Amino acid sequence: VQLQASGGGLVQAGGSLRLSCAASGRAFSSYAMTWFRQASGKEREFVAAINWSGGSTVYADSVKGRFTISRENAKKEVYLQMNSLKPEDTAVYYCAARPNFWSSDYESVARGEAWSYWGQGTQVTVSS
Repeated sequence: VQLQASGGGLVQAGGSLRLSCAASGRAFSSYAMTWFRQASGKEREFVAAINWSGGSTVYADSVKGRFTISRENAKKEVYLQMNSLKPEDTAVYYCAARPNFWSSDYESVARGEAWSYWGQGTQVTVSS
């Protein structure tokens, strides 16, 4: 599967952005999907994950209540709605996928090694 992330940009603190990740290939509806981010000079960190149906999600504490992950299987897309953005949200955001996988356990989904396919990133910059 190939993944294409888009929707990044420059926004002021307190603003909103919606990231999209479009997938190619078959059986998208069997894939768990996730968003990670990597700020300059820092390690990649987990942001959010969603199961195949959209019925189960996991969030990092740092974005809980501000970000929402969702998906539309018919469109083969996953989204990250980001509200109340902070300068510390500035990073390159990556989407990733893994077929026939899910765990609601944070430690299981927050590991980058758990995810099979990665897209290119989209830059999000939040100005203060």
